[in-house]
Amino acid sequence: MSLDFYRSARPALAMLLVSTALPVLAQSADPAATQVETRMSTVAEPIAATKPRAAQAGVAGTVDTQAAGAVAPQMTRDNGAPIGSNRNSLAAGDAGPVLLEDTTLIEKLARFDRERVPERVVHARGTGALGIFRATADISPLTKASLFTAGKETPVFVRFSTVIHPSGSPEGLRDPHGFAVKFYTDQGNWDLVGNNLPIFFIRDAIQFPDMIHSLKPSPVTNKQDPNRLFEFFSGTPEATNMLVHVYSNLGTPASYRTMDGNGVHAFKLVNAQGQTVFAKFRWISHQGVKSLNGDAANKAPFNYLTDDLYGEIAAGNFPTWDLMVQTLTADEVGKLPYNGFDDTKEWLGVPFRKIGEMTLNKVPENFFRWTEQSAFAPANLVPGIEQSPDRMLQGRLFSYSDTQRYRVGANVMDLPVNRPRVPVVNNYQDGQLDTATGKVDVNYFPSVTQQKAVDPSFAPTPYKVDAIVQTAPISKTEPFDQAGDFYRSLKPMDKADLVKNLAGDLNVVTSARTKTIMVSYFTQADKDLGMRLAKAVNVPSSDVSKAVADYQAAVDARYAGKQ
Repeated sequence: MSLDFYRSARPALAMLLVSTALPVLAQSADPAATQVETRMSTVAEPIAATKPRAAQAGVAGTVDTQAAGAVAPQMTRDNGAPIGSNRNSLAAGDAGPVLLEDTTLIEKLARFDRERVPERVVHARGTGALGIFRATADISPLTKASLFTAGKETPVFVRFSTVIHPSGSPEGLRDPHGFAVKFYTDQGNWDLVGNNLPIFFIRDAIQFPDMIHSLKPSPVTNKQDPNRLFEFFSGTPEATNMLVHVYSNLGTPASYRTMDGNGVHAFKLVNAQGQTVFAKFRWISHQGVKSLNGDAANKAPFNYLTDDLYGEIAAGNFPTWDLMVQTLTADEVGKLPYNGFDDTKEWLGVPFRKIGEMTLNKVPENFFRWTEQSAFAPANLVPGIEQSPDRMLQGRLFSYSDTQRYRVGANVMDLPVNRPRVPVVNNYQDGQLDTATGKVDVNYFPSVTQQKAVDPSFAPTPYKVDAIVQTAPISKTEPFDQAGDFYRSLKPMDKADLVKNLAGDLNVVTSARTKTIMVSYFTQADKDLGMRLAKAVNVPSSDVSKAVADYQAAVDARYAGKQ
């Protein structure tokens, strides 16, 4: 069993357009081009179906032999001292013991023992590339963020990834796929940390550890188990929308280049006058949206996504994405039929506008120093882009930065991949891997002997809060409508693949209760989907009808935390 819940692809974005009152921006010529269900296709095999090129990643020296006559550099220890042997330990005679005084041996083994930093809990399997973002529209009426000046170029580093599977896993496993972009702007780093899918499983960060535990291997068997994940989702109906996306063929992309990307959350944009709107960001692939079905993904080469990305960049076929934005005023968000800050929902019917293009044109010279040590965090915002009340985003603001400091160290932002391209001025000090240089005596604020400035114009935008403080769910919780919209947008073959992918894992579930509840959720999303799935997993229609009735009778109590 391949845990098909992370082995397929999904038609990423669904129905987007309609009108809304926004500052005037150039709108894309073909608004429908941002709709994945009209753009996506399922292909028979990975785009990188052949063996990878010998010189991977376009990195000089990956397989090249040293030029004839070149002088080999002298090997040294970490302290720079040259070494005389790197093949034979210092030993007492031919049959004698190895001596502890062999400093080369001890240092070499000690460094080897420490080559791995703790693996990411999520997004462990990743591939990175460098490139350039070029703004194509002046959106100063929306935001004072300096990177959005028409024609301005900003360096970027992008890390694609799977979410659940470990670093050594095959790239064909079904999963949401991470799409994280680090902009090295002239006002600091902005991390747009998202996925190829436009929504997420849960809407409150307090559930995130539980969700990940259910998706990860059992602590008893060390195996991923659909019984665990579907039991969790049977109590989480808002995940239905994400489940139909990830179990569609969008869960197994044919290439990182043929994925769209999404910031998922709503963000607040602030202009120079202090005016605000809320926004969602989406990356639209110039290469189209191409996915594999489950059978093709199972047969895909182990590293096919990395081979494809690196090979195409090496060949000069640089992948490109348009950055699109949706915007709504606070009043418009309030008029949506769902909670506009619920990350299990898309902003359907809200038009997208193109504001920039990103091209990836270079593979890092070292995987570990860039892709593995890269530290993305939604808290890395720049002036003009602020957080929204999205409860999942609010938790990520803490969690992502915190996990990177644990994983890489307190000075994680000093590493080249994470270091801003602007001066960093603060009183943080010491900690693991501190590489600061120079004399610093005044490490406090305020001080008249060594002043540091703060500008109130960079303070967070003030906003009013008038609410009861309590642990309660959001008021608009409807979990099934958009899942049904998505299913109905699929082509007939993609609908069949979705049912097949879901049934593959649901048929492993031994709990009749869990299977019935899950089928009842998909039935409430779309009757055709529910009927086909019930047949595929042998759940009687009468049981499904009862589960639907039970859910509708108890839904208010469930969301009020009484069940």
